[in-house]
Amino acid sequence: MKTHVFLLTVLICYYSFTLAQSVSVENPSLEQAFFRIQVVDEETGRGVPLVKLETTNLLSYITDSQGIVALYEPGLMDQRVYFHISSHGYEYPKDGFGYRGKAFAVQPGGSETVQIKRLNIAERLYRVTGQGIYRDSVIVGESIPLKKPVINGLVMGQDSVQTCIYQGRLYWFWGDTGRPSYPLGQFAMSGARSLLPQQGGLDPAVGVDLQYFTDKDGFSRKMFPLSETGMVWMEGPFTVKDPSGRIRMVAKYSRMKSLGEAVESGLGIFNDQTETFERLVHGGPDFFPYHGTGHPVSVLVGNVPYTYFATAFPLSVRMRIRTVWEDVTNVENYEVYTAPDTAGRQSGSGYRWISVKDLIGNKNRSRRDWIKALRKEKEQDAMLYDIDSGETVFPHGGSVYWNHYRNKWIMITVQQGGTSSYLGEVWYAEADTPLGPWRYARQVATHETYSFYNPKQHPYFDQEDGRWIYFEGTYSHTFSGTKQEATPRYDYNQIMYRLDLKDRRLSLPAPVYEVSMPDGQTEYMFGSDIRRKKAMSMVKGIAFCAVGPDRMYDDLIPIYPYTNGKETRLEKTRSTPSDRPLFYGLSSLPAEEKQHSIVVGLYEWTNKSGMRRYSTQTETSRGWKKNPVAVCYVWKNPSQIVLVDWDAVAICSGD
Repeated sequence: MKTHVFLLTVLICYYSFTLAQSVSVENPSLEQAFFRIQVVDEETGRGVPLVKLETTNLLSYITDSQGIVALYEPGLMDQRVYFHISSHGYEYPKDGFGYRGKAFAVQPGGSETVQIKRLNIAERLYRVTGQGIYRDSVIVGESIPLKKPVINGLVMGQDSVQTCIYQGRLYWFWGDTGRPSYPLGQFAMSGARSLLPQQGGLDPAVGVDLQYFTDKDGFSRKMFPLSETGMVWMEGPFTVKDPSGRIRMVAKYSRMKSLGEAVESGLGIFNDQTETFERLVHGGPDFFPYHGTGHPVSVLVGNVPYTYFATAFPLSVRMRIRTVWEDVTNVENYEVYTAPDTAGRQSGSGYRWISVKDLIGNKNRSRRDWIKALRKEKEQDAMLYDIDSGETVFPHGGSVYWNHYRNKWIMITVQQGGTSSYLGEVWYAEADTPLGPWRYARQVATHETYSFYNPKQHPYFDQEDGRWIYFEGTYSHTFSGTKQEATPRYDYNQIMYRLDLKDRRLSLPAPVYEVSMPDGQTEYMFGSDIRRKKAMSMVKGIAFCAVGPDRMYDDLIPIYPYTNGKETRLEKTRSTPSDRPLFYGLSSLPAEEKQHSIVVGLYEWTNKSGMRRYSTQTETSRGWKKNPVAVCYVWKNPSQIVLVDWDAVAICSGD
């Protein structure tokens, strides 16, 4: 009888406190009944979300956003219980039999902490959306950072985040949204607001307090309601002044017949009175030159404000619009970066910005044919290269923003067709301009047989001048796993990660350009030097890739430039103590056989006139003689197509 009374008390307390939505929850009955397990990152000591603990009889428990599991299991209390421990991108050490796990003395009111090794470069922080974000922390009485830690807006799951800073607040939008009361939720975009960190919002390392737009029942309501049938998907929200001078928020939308077929698309505008979007301009499914506009970024071209779009599938910044009302609302004025003629395309010289009006004005192709051609062109050009193997990486979706810490544009993207999962491997890359040239990339997070699609960086969360960046994505079994293996509570929700750009593993080789100076001299420069010397029009191409002078690490050697007024000579040694290296390379080929295809010798070539140039080519060049001893070893330029936009200058690091 005492046992039944005790269990009833536990259940009453449990349901009372899972319904509670306070910042700090204390209940001695719960704390004394449950066994607390916390899994922490062995490097940072921070709790790790999404760690699976599984008993020998296949009972599974998943850590919440503070890395906590609250355990009460009749029959296992006051027992020594073994748990297999596993997590995407993290690893617990094996024992002598090859098992990765640990046994705990499970007792009511007891507690254990276990460390896990992070394999990912990116650090998993917390879940942003869905039910039970801090469910276990609430049960055991931990302090909670969120005002609504167990359910907010009655949201069970949400797809693909979009954000925009509007009227001093950060606006959040998501796609299809699940509810507790029925298997079908709502399919016309959800929305919320939050305070920016510098205006009183939470530290992004801790969480995001979302204030959902809700209906009369408290469920996240439709943000883009239309009377016609079909799902409404919205993307790329940004702001522009209307003819009266008032700042408005606009976004591209599509009304979908199915997951892959739209029946209309256009531009929507946010109504401040109804706090919903409504149609502004619209047309058929081929209204925009790309079916996905992607995440926008604000830039200046000269003194003219533009909005650039990181169009997805594959990810590449290939569309822009002058950020003035008359252009934004006229789709014919949107510009795409393309080579409409085949001449010069292989070297990138045939590419230019061209308006939709001028492009489709060519009557040789229909509008739909041009859109298909633009997609095919992008699929051929928009590739990254794995720094470890040199293999191509297809960048499915993601975002591109300027980063002040790196003084470069950075890309966060998910790979399509990855090894551990079809859409679960996240990559980091850098470029000199928003268009590129994107070359080598590093994998920063993996999700084995699970998707983490449409990742988006949040540049307004940058910390320490951009050293720390934050990104989130949609964690879902769809596309990469099975419903039977779906993670309870986490599936079809947003998870936040943090990345330290100071990490040595993110020291990627960057393009070194060959530049023909007005005096006839050939110089070798990184993108930052080209901007500083205003040598953009004198770039002949990319000679090779190397590590910049600000990213030196062990195993690299410095290479110094010397100029005698006629030519540049590259040497391993410095002439004076004040000499600064131009770049860093390798002294020899790496031991890993797979890197031999991307690490190549850099050779000095001379002609009969005594002029010098430097190249990774090995074959004989007419009129030039190669020194058989390499100056050093560098990374080859894996693509001859050089897509750049030297005129684009970031306005700020935010949306």
